[in-house]
Amino acid sequence: MQTVKMYTTAVCPYCTRAKQVLKARGVEQIEEIRIDTDPVARAHMMETTGRRTVPQIFIGDTHVGGCDDLMALDARGGLTPLLGAA
Repeated sequence: MQTVKMYTTAVCPYCTRAKQVLKARGVEQIEEIRIDTDPVARAHMMETTGRRTVPQIFIGDTHVGGCDDLMALDARGGLTPLLGAA
């Protein structure tokens, strides 16, 4: 299974929902990077993604986007294959 990295904040309902979707698809471990406590990580996230909002989700080297992007990917059947790609 691909590694999953998610930029988050402490109080973020979209982050919680994204984690629920990922866990429902078999993801056991998510590397969470808290940008509310780490300004360097926030700057890196913004530079890498071009976005300011959380969550920002990476599966392997693929930037999926935010929670809505993740849910749309799952709805069209693309999440499970992406998680299983090696």
